[in-house]
Amino acid sequence: MREKNDLKLAVLIDADNIPYSNIKGMLDEIAKLGIPTIKRIYGDWTKPTVSGWKPALLKHAITPIQQYSYTTGKNATDSAMIIDAMDILHSQKVDGFCLVSSDSDFTRLAIRLRESGMLVIGIGEKKTPNPFIVACDKFIYIEIIGATETKPISTTKTKNVNLAPTTANKIDSIDDKFIKLLKRTIDDVADDNGWAFLAEVGSLIIKKKPDFDPRNYGFQKLTPLIKSLNKYFDIDEREVEKTHIKHIYVKNKNSYPNN
Repeated sequence: MREKNDLKLAVLIDADNIPYSNIKGMLDEIAKLGIPTIKRIYGDWTKPTVSGWKPALLKHAITPIQQYSYTTGKNATDSAMIIDAMDILHSQKVDGFCLVSSDSDFTRLAIRLRESGMLVIGIGEKKTPNPFIVACDKFIYIEIIGATETKPISTTKTKNVNLAPTTANKIDSIDDKFIKLLKRTIDDVADDNGWAFLAEVGSLIIKKKPDFDPRNYGFQKLTPLIKSLNKYFDIDEREVEKTHIKHIYVKNKNSYPNN
């Protein structure tokens, strides 16, 4: 992914398809990615189904956009959000968009924004359809945002781990398919000796799998995730001359799962 320190982001939230319970966590996550210069939320504010959002709007300086449902069964909110996104795109005031929704109707919007050179971050629940996920540069699951307690997963077959009650049922198992993705990505960026800079590995995995995040597997960072899989990977921590910084390199061991 491109440099993100000073990226100006337009944050567009679909109130109809996102729970309001972790709005602070979502905004904190977005702040890691850039500066949210535009924050708008779309919904029919006359309906009780979105009333839970209202206290958060003033607190977090989010601008509510009223969109009436003109016809039963039709989601007018989607159209309003898409029109606004295109207006913002042509204003050239932002470097990227954060689309907060679990609705696949925004797939084409994400594709169009990326075609125009915009960084597109998606945030939604794990029920989000895959077409919307892969249309984004990066997709973050709401279920992992704000998780405070995790313990490493020690085997590739782990189904349940001893986590805090709020996160225990939201951790993905590390299966053979995921191990193969890691190994092949390491091969893609490795030098002649087989060593790959872990930061480059992480960046390439996100390009291949936009919803990749170590927190999906119970780890806060990629390094401890890789270290827990020492059956498949070697780790080399190299000190940078005249600094206290260490660069992490990873190398595949010979075996691939089920090969």
